[in-house]
Amino acid sequence: MLNPSISLITVTYNAADTIEKCILSVLAQGFDNLQYIIIDGQSTDNTLAIIEKYRDNINMIISESDNGLYDAMNKGIALATGDIIGTLNADDYFAADDVIKTVAQAFAASGADIVYGDIDYVSHKEKIIRKWRSGNYKPGKFNWGWMPPHPSFYARRQCFAQYGNYNLNYGTATDYELMLRFIHTNKARVFYIPKVMVKMLVGGVSNSSFNSRLKAWRNDYKAMQINKLHFPLFSVFFKPLRKIFQFIA
Repeated sequence: MLNPSISLITVTYNAADTIEKCILSVLAQGFDNLQYIIIDGQSTDNTLAIIEKYRDNINMIISESDNGLYDAMNKGIALATGDIIGTLNADDYFAADDVIKTVAQAFAASGADIVYGDIDYVSHKEKIIRKWRSGNYKPGKFNWGWMPPHPSFYARRQCFAQYGNYNLNYGTATDYELMLRFIHTNKARVFYIPKVMVKMLVGGVSNSSFNSRLKAWRNDYKAMQINKLHFPLFSVFFKPLRKIFQFIA
């Protein structure tokens, strides 16, 4: 795959405060072989009006009801024609103008099935709060609570065709389960880019309260069980502990 094409999916719902910055960071990539897809969940704020400003630079815009973030991502995957598929959330943006180019080069040079990198969590004022530095993957790392950051995760379209899309039965762990299924269970070949690829706005449903965090742990455990991690209770304990190091990186 010398010059892979890339499909990038952004899911939106009432994201008027952040979607423009997200879109502009995509357009700044200047990558000719990019298909950009936006899946909107029938926003009721100004999101669609902002997206409409950039319609000429967006390959597909769909606005309809859905069953949440990952259902919308699956809709985008069904529309994707690129060799590679990735996502960029509506409240995130690329950390540099050459991220997509770097991803394409990594796939071409490595022959990998999956490429991932690093991300920074930032405040609304763009102050870095946490630094997620993934490091190289080795078989068995998922047993120690490791995972790559989903906003930096790119996979060959063939992986989705072969191993399946996002399974909506895992709640906030849906992206985690997919990465477990691709990398841990099906042994997809991976390549790590030691580069901050995405700036991610702090927050998230899974961390908003103790009850939501408890529910997230349960979802993590289910994902670990179905993908046959050796010691899922051990792994579910270590997974959140890894976040501590993101604050001191």
